[in-house]
Amino acid sequence: MPNNSALFYTAMGRRGPLTALMKEITFIRNNIEKWQQAEAVVEDDFFHSPADLADAYEDVTADLAFAQTHYPLSQVTLYLNNLASALHNEIYRNKREKWSRLITFWTGEVPLVMYRERKALLVSFLIFLISTGIGIVSQLADPEFCRVILGDSYVDMTLHNIEKGTPMAVYDGGNAPMMFLEITFNNIGVSFFTFVSGLLTSFATGLYIFQNAVMMGCFETFFYQHHLLGTSLLAVFLHGTLELSSIIVAGAAGLVMGNGWLFPGTYPRLESFKRGAKRGMKIVVGTVPLFVIAGFIEGFFTRYTQAPVALRLGVIICSLAFVVFYFIVYPIKLHRNANRKTKN
Repeated sequence: MPNNSALFYTAMGRRGPLTALMKEITFIRNNIEKWQQAEAVVEDDFFHSPADLADAYEDVTADLAFAQTHYPLSQVTLYLNNLASALHNEIYRNKREKWSRLITFWTGEVPLVMYRERKALLVSFLIFLISTGIGIVSQLADPEFCRVILGDSYVDMTLHNIEKGTPMAVYDGGNAPMMFLEITFNNIGVSFFTFVSGLLTSFATGLYIFQNAVMMGCFETFFYQHHLLGTSLLAVFLHGTLELSSIIVAGAAGLVMGNGWLFPGTYPRLESFKRGAKRGMKIVVGTVPLFVIAGFIEGFFTRYTQAPVALRLGVIICSLAFVVFYFIVYPIKLHRNANRKTKN
């Protein structure tokens, strides 16, 4: 396999029309870092998951097809052919998946995808934050705005509960196990709908994030106007820290898929969309355990509004710390470890 740095000089030493030569050099320059990463996957496949091998193989074979069409006699075509063959051999040598994949999916694959799509996560968070602010301002400007967003029946029920001195009574009723199941499946459905809305481009996902965030801002401002903001925040964010964070992450997944269609880059639009959908699906599946935990907390524990404040604050802080660690800090650490192993 020829050395990567030699590919530039090989291309420049070839004879042919200047335009074709410059296109080949540009092709190498734009993709050489990706090929080096693919080499690292081949050389240290123990550290990388089967999904990493598959992703690298798809990238390299797509570039190989391009090179075979435009530069059939070039050294870069031979290099890519050898690299694709090496990846192919590694994939089939590791074809039999281990049960540990059930663990490494969440400990390796999801965090690495989150690092790659960290910009989409930031955009999703900013949309949610700004939209929450819009909900707050709208409710402050018009106290009846909550009826448009939350519905008359819900607002009337909540006002009745406030008059009785049980503002969070909405969480008290019903059978706890049934509530847990209903809430969990509903939240997972919301997560997947947020992701699937990316089929209609990332703007649709952004709109869905906007709707949920405006509702959240309006809801909390409604309780603030009735001097119950602290009570509401402790009750809602007991489960809502994980729940809302997962919606933001699912929003990032939808943005990834939608951006694959809107901004294909060097890939054909359909191929770019497929790649974005694959990465987005990993992200959204990675949120499922969080929705299960959030549903469990909401079904079994949120109803105990008289529980010590310190206990409820502890759960909220631990939930927030886990979200920040798993979706931001750990992916950065994992990426740095991967780079360190590659350099060594």
